Amino acid sequence: MVSLTALWLPILLSAVVVFVVSSIIHMVLPWHKNDYVKIPGEDAVRAALRPLNIPPGSYMVPRPSNQKEMGSPEFLEKMKTGPVLMVQVMPNEMMGMAKNLIGWFIYLLVISFFAAYITSRAVGVGANYLLVFRFVGTTAFMGYSLALWQMWIWYRRSAVVTMKSTIDGLVYACFTAGVFGWLWPR
Repeated sequence: MVSLTALWLPILLSAVVVFVVSSIIHMVLPWHKNDYVKIPGEDAVRAALRPLNIPPGSYMVPRPSNQKEMGSPEFLEKMKTGPVLMVQVMPNEMMGMAKNLIGWFIYLLVISFFAAYITSRAVGVGANYLLVFRFVGTTAFMGYSLALWQMWIWYRRSAVVTMKSTIDGLVYACFTAGVFGWLWPR
């Protein structure tokens, strides 16, 4: 068993490496360029919604009030005639990246911490690179990718976008595992 305090450097460095890799994937490569498409009639949609002054939050349209209403002819007609939406409304302001990037880095640290914890309980001091890589990589992949599929299952997020994000998670997991394999206590 390896002490978590002995793994502070791979935890921190793997988060930094994945932060850089994810920045390259999202800002330099065209990989995610078309993940979100422009809504038809964007200006008309914005003009129609603006007077409603919808507060930031997650919304479903149409949204039944209860289980019984979900089966009513009126609700079924709304579903049939559409549109059927799941919408995330954000504040009316320019989205500053600092808060998001800080949150992303903390998330990366959490994934690395859990990968370190699980691997430290399964692998001892002096373990070979591939053994460490396998445990850390599997754990990190689970943290980066598996929950993405809930959005495809429940909220109909695009399978292509979900698959691309899963591949991103595999890349992040491999970099995380590589750092841990390299810096594992000998």
